[in-house]
Amino acid sequence: MLTGENKSKIDKIWDAFWSGGISDPLRVIEQISFLLFIKRLDDIHTAREKQANRLNKPIKEPIFTAGQDHLRWSRFREFEAEEMFRVVSQEVFPFIKNLHGGLDTAYARHMKDAIFMIPTPSLLERVVEQISQVPMEDRDTKGDLYEYMLSKLTTAGRNGQFRTPRHIIKMMVELMQPRPDDIICDPACGTAGFLVAAGEYLRENHADLFHNEELKRHFNGKLFNGFDFDSTMLRIASMNMMLHGVENPAIEARDALSNSAGDIADAFTLILANPPFKGSLDEETVAKDLLRTVKTKKTELLFIALMLRLLKPGGRCAVIVPDGVLFGSSKAHLDLRKVLVDGHKLEAMISMPSGVFRPYAGVSTGILIFTKTNSGGTDHVWFYDMQTDGFSLDDKRNPVEQNDIPDVLDKWRGLINIPPPLAGGGQGVGEVAIGVNAANVTPTPALPRQGGGCLNDRTAQSFLVPVQEIRDNKYDLSINRYKKVEHEEVAYEPPQVIIARLEALEREIAGELAELKGMFA
Repeated sequence: MLTGENKSKIDKIWDAFWSGGISDPLRVIEQISFLLFIKRLDDIHTAREKQANRLNKPIKEPIFTAGQDHLRWSRFREFEAEEMFRVVSQEVFPFIKNLHGGLDTAYARHMKDAIFMIPTPSLLERVVEQISQVPMEDRDTKGDLYEYMLSKLTTAGRNGQFRTPRHIIKMMVELMQPRPDDIICDPACGTAGFLVAAGEYLRENHADLFHNEELKRHFNGKLFNGFDFDSTMLRIASMNMMLHGVENPAIEARDALSNSAGDIADAFTLILANPPFKGSLDEETVAKDLLRTVKTKKTELLFIALMLRLLKPGGRCAVIVPDGVLFGSSKAHLDLRKVLVDGHKLEAMISMPSGVFRPYAGVSTGILIFTKTNSGGTDHVWFYDMQTDGFSLDDKRNPVEQNDIPDVLDKWRGLINIPPPLAGGGQGVGEVAIGVNAANVTPTPALPRQGGGCLNDRTAQSFLVPVQEIRDNKYDLSINRYKKVEHEEVAYEPPQVIIARLEALEREIAGELAELKGMFA
């Protein structure tokens, strides 16, 4: 848990940038990321240095070699402002941009086109001193601090589009229950929120994976995959993962919709994503293999086609979609829903309240959960009408008591007949080969039972709909198509009784007016 004191330290760093002339929140986070990376290099080198001294041996894989001691954070922070600025801008920054060898990480790769934008020696001196006071030794603290910085994107107008609310991400991860042998992908990763949450889930529920060398290497490498075409977001995503304890995630620069997915087709066992809602591409720029699934220019449809392409057979997906995907009447909308229902295994549609993405968007959204089978398999689809998420649904988004998320998770676990996850692992980690996920697919139930209750009641908050009914309704997946609303019967008095009462009231008023007139006669 991040303390108020540490939040205050981050706020001071943020204020220093703003007062120093860098007001774009994305640029602020980018520049802070560079400095955190520089500090981390010194921390790693110091740890290796101490280990070498204890063993009385040379430093194993040193980051800084002879003549580079002044490039270390712990050294240049003692320099005068002008000298610090010269060393950092002219020597340290080029050094980290060309860093290879033992630190050939995703973040180091994405640093190649980075730009040092801190404008003055005084600002650099202030920020370096303030960052030095922030505790960065503990992984949880580092991760929480960076998440707190990223939350400022949400309070910064146009950049709010980059972030999905953290509690919604956490809910989706818990619905999908990632396993240590998964290969997880977010094809529009932004700041890597879904990947970070999946990693934290695995640490909490499969801690024993770190006792298995193969799974440990998998965790720090190919388990987490993210695509984005914005170099700034790639750097921030890589830093976010690094500060959450994942050293070298596969964060790649890739325009996933415009490039053929042939090289990464059938590659992942789990996709968690909130792809862009709006926009369209020129048909000439769309990957031809996606157009074979759905012929459209709409990005929200193309991303679902992409996910089906990326998943291994047996792979699972939880994706946020705008309501238009669920009931749109165009041929592309219909074709895509038909592919999900008839070609694969559509398991759930969770309708979320329209205020979830306020204050930046009031669009109504849902979460689709499906498994790629290439052979159908949908028998029932579970619908849940989520009306509250623990926050007010206005622009302020203040915490409230009403929260359907715990019920969503409880109902889902009951539906698929599995217990809640237990912290500390013990779920057969390492018994399954990495990337083989078909045996782990969560089955959709054949019987409409949940937690001892019946799921045939269409007036309830959640219910099952048979696949044939969905086909009969042109594959409409909007919850309002199937949910029944109970209207309370109201008994009204007969018109004659109401009229008589009005006449009596008029006579009473007339009598009182006559009496009032008599008083002034």
